[in-house]
Amino acid sequence: MSQDWAKEIKLEYDVIVIGGGLAGLTCANMLAKGGYSVLLLEQHSKLGGLATWFKRKEHIFDVALHGFPVGMIKTCRKYWSPEIASMIVQLKGIRFDNPQFSFTTTYDREDFTRILEQRFKIPQENIEAFFDTARSMNFYDDPSMTTRQFLEEFFPGHDDVHRLLMEPIAYANGSTPDDPAITYGIVFSNFMSKGVYTVRGGTDQFIGKMQEELLRNGVDIRTKCLVEKIVVKDRKAVGVIANGNMIKSKAVVSNGNLLSTIHKLVGDEYFSQSFLKEAKKVRLNNSTCQVYISIKKGEKIDYIGDLLFTSEAEKFDPQELCSKNTTSRSFSIYYPQTRPGSDMYSIVASAHANYHDWANLSEEEYRASKEELIQRTLDALEKYVPKIRDKVDHLEAATPRTFQRYTLHLNGASFGTKFEGLKISMGLSKEVAGLFHTGSVGIIMSGWLGAANYGVIVANDVDKFLSAGGVR
Repeated sequence: MSQDWAKEIKLEYDVIVIGGGLAGLTCANMLAKGGYSVLLLEQHSKLGGLATWFKRKEHIFDVALHGFPVGMIKTCRKYWSPEIASMIVQLKGIRFDNPQFSFTTTYDREDFTRILEQRFKIPQENIEAFFDTARSMNFYDDPSMTTRQFLEEFFPGHDDVHRLLMEPIAYANGSTPDDPAITYGIVFSNFMSKGVYTVRGGTDQFIGKMQEELLRNGVDIRTKCLVEKIVVKDRKAVGVIANGNMIKSKAVVSNGNLLSTIHKLVGDEYFSQSFLKEAKKVRLNNSTCQVYISIKKGEKIDYIGDLLFTSEAEKFDPQELCSKNTTSRSFSIYYPQTRPGSDMYSIVASAHANYHDWANLSEEEYRASKEELIQRTLDALEKYVPKIRDKVDHLEAATPRTFQRYTLHLNGASFGTKFEGLKISMGLSKEVAGLFHTGSVGIIMSGWLGAANYGVIVANDVDKFLSAGGVR
């Protein structure tokens, strides 16, 4: 990549991909391997979207909660490389601690069956029927049943079981009990097959390997390049305006926010009224607050689990989960073995958040609120890592405003849109020929895996479009 983003850039490409999140990266890689000329434009200095990292002093912090199903191995092996797939390893200790229960699990069907039967006294037939029903769910099922109704059907009156089954998935894809049951069941089944996985070596190495693969396959990558407009002519996407320059293409794939793509990058005038009417119904997902905690070199922390879901709330409550003063958060613990060759420890705390709680704070109020967030997080962590404040080398907080700033996602939405966004995303090419969207739009998988797999789906759609001569 050149320091001058426009140096040696071509006047036209087969495909322009806007945004370097996991969906955009996977889509670009597949199309390049298929022989198409691909230009990838990313407004940030790093690739990865929310699957990214930053460095402070000697520490590298992975952004976001990094846990996904075993299917990520297959996706990476098939659509990236065996080397990238080999970086994915299982997290063995998933820990829950709240007023209703406290234990550690491998987070798979076998262990959950044992826990549900022995600890919660659920009849075996209910457990088996629940797992089998969830496993049979697919995208084409009736979305009218809510997750709340689904859980109540098999575990009536057991709000403790509902919490066990629902809370981690809320962290994984932002779903709530009132969202369609299929958005829960498919994700849950994916995790239950073999547990929770993460990247060994860190996100910087993972995305770095992806970048190397993209370059080997001929993708032209340009960072710090803001796309201002998708150019449409005769109801067909014909290129983009980036950093004030027109670049032509036969197809455009947006890995940006779905609603920003429609209303800002393209413009309402290019869509039918019926499409815009449906697009208005699309809800953004919630955002996130995170606190990044590095441990002084030479200090150690005892093993407290790989992923810790903790809360002081008496029951699982989606509103409490997103409130500004929530006590519900997850801790991702990065031990030295997480980053081979390092003897450093770090912890990333993640909590759901509402953008409006942070959006209009003055700078003074904002700084004070971030400091309160940090101190509440340390108070909660003290239970698991005694004298944590004495061990800390660096502290930093991110809020919905942070995520909006770095990703340009409306309201800093961590998981894009709710489920209804998927239909709108998939329908863009029917409104504007050669216009596609990929990313996190109510994907009925988990964050990382869902985004990557949606990139695969859209790459296939673009290939069909181009193979037909760019005709709708």
